[in-house]
Amino acid sequence: MGADGRVRVGDGLAVGPDLVGAAEVATGQALAALGVVPDLVVFFLCPGAGPAAPVEEVEAAGLRVMELAAPGATIGTTAHGVMADGRGVEGEPAVAVWAASLPGTRVRTIFPVAERRPGAGPDGRDAIGVRGLVPPAEDDRVAVLLADPFVFPVSGVLDRLASTNPGFPVIGGLASGPGGPGVDRLFAGGTVHHGGAVGVLLGGTSDARVVVSQGCRPIGPPMVVTRAEENRIAELAGRPAAERLREIVTALPPEEQQQALTGLHLGVAVDEYAESHDRGDFLVRAVLAVDVGDGAVIAGDVVEVGTTVRFQVRDAAGAAQDLHELLAPVRRAAPAAGALLFSCNGRGAGMFGDADHDVHAVRVGLDPHASGSGDAAGPRVAGFFAAGEIGPVGPGNHLHAFTASVLVV
Repeated sequence: MGADGRVRVGDGLAVGPDLVGAAEVATGQALAALGVVPDLVVFFLCPGAGPAAPVEEVEAAGLRVMELAAPGATIGTTAHGVMADGRGVEGEPAVAVWAASLPGTRVRTIFPVAERRPGAGPDGRDAIGVRGLVPPAEDDRVAVLLADPFVFPVSGVLDRLASTNPGFPVIGGLASGPGGPGVDRLFAGGTVHHGGAVGVLLGGTSDARVVVSQGCRPIGPPMVVTRAEENRIAELAGRPAAERLREIVTALPPEEQQQALTGLHLGVAVDEYAESHDRGDFLVRAVLAVDVGDGAVIAGDVVEVGTTVRFQVRDAAGAAQDLHELLAPVRRAAPAAGALLFSCNGRGAGMFGDADHDVHAVRVGLDPHASGSGDAAGPRVAGFFAAGEIGPVGPGNHLHAFTASVLVV
């Protein structure tokens, strides 16, 4: 750590077809910006797209980062795109590295192993057991988790953690490198991992803070589900759900009605006993369909009778506003040295028109005086475009889509 005992963060970004060389450059940049021995290094490798770097080169690049980052705890993953130095890069060979000195924080590398127990759940369904993450130590504050989306049952693991350690935050993302099952790689402990999950537990006096921006703005009032079966919502506040939805959309300005039809989602209240249900109080799930025949709304998750819900719209303007508003109280609470950013691979250029939006928004959201690429002042932010984002909403952790999950130190 630094002699003054402050949290310090450095980041680095290198783009180019020589992935091992890029790994060396990005790691060197991050360590130079840090200026002290790191306690934690997190890195992200984008092999590119069509043709991507061979898996052997990807593995060699990850091993090189871990070698240069020693003796700090180091984890990493392959990715669709990476972010650092105020920039985002999608679909090109690139490496992003984030290095931190965290005085007073204990950093432990973890290797969670999920075990499926057939028929062991209370409803007769398969249950998920997990070793290596549950339970965390008493003074652990937050877990950072990177996982292979094809083989690691993230949702089941998060449910298991909720039952054993309610309220313990987990943040991270799913590997998103190009290709199908078996292509992604995870890195930790100086080793390449095929499948599974890796992560770190931050404990001790760590005051890391978590922000989860689901990128939606609410429309219409909160309503109680009065008739439903599984994910099929038949009635809201005693009337057909599709009828309620039609009234809400019709009341919007004409320019917003099309946005509602193309970006419609449903927010499910995470705390029924809250005095009010505002932004951040809902777990956002997709609306899969509207059955005009029987007036039902089909949600992307099971919704029980008695649950409070509110329709949501996801678009670029709403997503930018949501992230800005959620970062504001974190900024006011204490100065930030840096942040890890786990952003959906559907954001970036696909949502905002460029890959820089989220990393720039987080930097400026944590320090309005920070600017873009190459600016040494302001928080150092790095991350990747994930195939699913992990983060807490309400008392539990969830797997999200089109979300920006942020760990601020």
